[in-house]
Amino acid sequence: MKFPLISELATVDVTILSEDATLNEAIELMYEQNHRSVVVRDKKRYYIVSASDLLKLKLKNCDFNQKLSQIRLVEIPTIHKDKNILEAISFLEQSIEYITVVDGEGDFRGMITHTDIVSNIDPETLMDNYKICDLININKPIFKVNAEAKTLNVLSDMVQSNLDNAIVEREGKPIGIVTTKDVMKLLKSASDFTADISTYMTSPLETLRDKSTLKEAINFMKNKHYKRIVVVDEEEKIVSIMLQRELISLSYSKWANIMKEYSSELSQINEMLNKKTKKYEEMASIDQLTGLYNRYKFTELFVSLYATMVKRDNDMSLIMIDIDHFKNINDAYGHNAGDKVLVGLALLLQKHFRNVDIIGRWGGEEFVALMPTANIGNCEKIADKIRLAIKEAKLLDGLQVTASFGITKVKIGDTLEGIIGRADDALYEAKNSGRDAIKIKY
Repeated sequence: MKFPLISELATVDVTILSEDATLNEAIELMYEQNHRSVVVRDKKRYYIVSASDLLKLKLKNCDFNQKLSQIRLVEIPTIHKDKNILEAISFLEQSIEYITVVDGEGDFRGMITHTDIVSNIDPETLMDNYKICDLININKPIFKVNAEAKTLNVLSDMVQSNLDNAIVEREGKPIGIVTTKDVMKLLKSASDFTADISTYMTSPLETLRDKSTLKEAINFMKNKHYKRIVVVDEEEKIVSIMLQRELISLSYSKWANIMKEYSSELSQINEMLNKKTKKYEEMASIDQLTGLYNRYKFTELFVSLYATMVKRDNDMSLIMIDIDHFKNINDAYGHNAGDKVLVGLALLLQKHFRNVDIIGRWGGEEFVALMPTANIGNCEKIADKIRLAIKEAKLLDGLQVTASFGITKVKIGDTLEGIIGRADDALYEAKNSGRDAIKIKY
C-alpha cells in the first residue's frame, strides 16, 4: 500500500483549445463534452476557462466572438508526472481545482483534479465511526435564494460573491440547487434570465445526513459524481455544504495516519517527510518566484487582520494589481523575461507599501495588497504613487511596463471572496478604460 504517483491518477482524456479559439467555441465544446471548464494551451503554459468565468463575461456583455488570447485567463500550475499524491495536496488545498501534469520536458501528460484524488481514496481504510457531523463547519455561510427569485439577480449575486452554487428554497425548505453546470445550460440555450430561478434549478436536491460516516460521504460523492455534499440534519434542514477539497483534506489525513501502521512503508514515508518538511513550510506561505506571500498565506493573514479591523472599528482597503499586456511580454521576450518583470514588480511593491501592509502574489501576473487602517482615499494615493513608479522603473531592459489597479473597501460582513470579486471588477474597469489606470468599486 503506497502513495500513488501523479501519473497513475492523471486524466489524459482532456479537452484542450488553442488560444486562437473564441469564447463561443469554448461554450460549444464545454456543452458538448458536459464539462464545467476547458483548458487553453499557449506553448507550454496552460490556462483554464470555467463556466463561472463565462457567466461573468456574459453579465458584462462581453463579445463572445473574441479569441481566448484576448481574455485574462487563470494559469494552471504544473506538477511532474513522477511526483506522488503527497506533493499534490499542497496545490489542491488551495482554491485551484486543476493541476497540469507534465514530463521532464514540460510536455503535457494529463490533468489531475479533486475528483481524481477522491476517486482514489480507499474508503475501506477509513474509520466507519468517523461522522460527518464531527467534521463539518456549521458556521459556513450558505447561499440560499427563494424559488421566485429572478434568474439574472441570482446569477449576478453568484458572480459578485464568487460562488459556484445556490440553494433554492420554497417556504424555508430546500427544493433544488443551481450549479455551474446549470449555468452552462443557460449560456448555451440563451435562456430567459428574467424567469424564476426555479425554472432552471436541478431538482430534487440530493442530500446526505449529518450522522453519515466519512466512508458513506466518500462513496456518495464518488457515485453521484458531485463536487459538493449538501448536509442536512434529522429535520432535513441544511446545516452545511462540504466541498471536495474539504473531504480530501479529512480523508487524506486519516489515510496517512493509517499508512503509518504499515511498518514496510513507515521508514520510506518518514524519510520523505523529513526531507520535505522545511520545503513544505516555506511553500505554505511564500511564492517561490517573487518571495511575496502566496494566496494561501495571504488568506490566512486576512482572517487575522479582518478580526482586528472589526474589533477596533478601523478602516481597511484592498488593492488588486495586474501587469498590463503581460502575455505580450512573454510572447515577445520569453517567459524568463516575464519572470524578471514579476520579480522586479514584487521588489517595487515591497519598497512602496507600508510595513503594516500585506502583499501577496494572487496568481500569474496578479498581485494583491491588504492595507489595514487605510481608507479608500489613502489607498488610492498610494496606488497612484506605485502606478507612476512602475512606469518609471523600466522593469525590463528599458521597456516601459504599466499596471492597472482595482481598489475596494473591506466592510464588516465581507468574505475574502466577495472583496476580491469587487476589486477584480474594478480592475476589469481599469483594463477597459485603457489600462495604466486605477478604478474603485465600493
